[in-house]
Amino acid sequence: MDSVLLDSLDRPLRDLRISVTDRCNFRCTYCMPAEIFGERYTFLPREEILTFEEIERLVCVMAPLGVRKLRITGGEPLLRHGLHELVRQLSAIEGVDDLALTTNGTLLERMAGQLRREGLGRLTVSLDSLDPEVFSRLNGGKLSLDRVLSGVEAAERAGFGSIKINCVVQKGVNDHTLLDLARHFKGSGHIVRFIEFMDVGTRNGWELGQVVPAAEILSQIEAEFPLEPLESSYPGEVARRWGYRDGEGEIGIITSVSNPFCGGCTRARLTTDGQLVTCLFASGGVDLRTPLREGASDDELRATISGIWSRRSDRYSEERTEGLGANRPDRVEMYQIGG
Repeated sequence: MDSVLLDSLDRPLRDLRISVTDRCNFRCTYCMPAEIFGERYTFLPREEILTFEEIERLVCVMAPLGVRKLRITGGEPLLRHGLHELVRQLSAIEGVDDLALTTNGTLLERMAGQLRREGLGRLTVSLDSLDPEVFSRLNGGKLSLDRVLSGVEAAERAGFGSIKINCVVQKGVNDHTLLDLARHFKGSGHIVRFIEFMDVGTRNGWELGQVVPAAEILSQIEAEFPLEPLESSYPGEVARRWGYRDGEGEIGIITSVSNPFCGGCTRARLTTDGQLVTCLFASGGVDLRTPLREGASDDELRATISGIWSRRSDRYSEERTEGLGANRPDRVEMYQIGG
């Protein structure tokens, strides 16, 4: 029987988020602002990116350490050629019982069916507003809102239920459109999750004044739709759940700024180039690609990963709230670790 691997704060390793590309077809202001990630920006060359086989091997190494949930991220993961092949490989790994993917939805219309057939279990679609003008301004004027909504519909037809719709809320930017999202997806079986704007990375110009606290988000939705609190679906769930009192679904609010949940964090992240990162707000990671390519055995890789996790003491969001100088200038960018 596999033993439970705990970090220095007794948090188990259970979730692994895998970034399969650093490229994206959006230029969202809070992740890859167009003024920085323009046409001349240099992304990772192919030889520096983990192959599907290397990703599969690392997951096989980590599953005995407790990893049960996988999420494929980016960049925009559907830009990675042949992604359905990775889905097939990961879905077959013993011990993995949940395989999900986060996407901006623009390529779902043609890919949802194949992803579902190959074993993808769940989908999260990033959608920050249903107002076409706000949507366009937030994503750098890339592609259309209709294309995202068509992708969600295609995913429904492919058999994906309870799709999560993630909305990053910024004061004065899209906070006036939250009710539109709630109204649109209420009764659909899908779950809108409102996310407090976070200081992930160093290039999005984050300021505390741009954050709409969870209490304000909740008040806005509840003004039209009465809500009641729901129990967490599982230990360590990041979203606080609220159900519509009429029984027509639920919303979630992710409170990393106003009410941090570091104490229950069970997530590790694997960057596109093979760095193992132990916190969304980390300043860097540990290179697994080099030992992987230099012939390290599974046992050696597992020992390295165990050592990294057992020393883990990250609790950035709590430190930010406590005023302990957590707002360090050298954080991994969101597009490298997929949020």
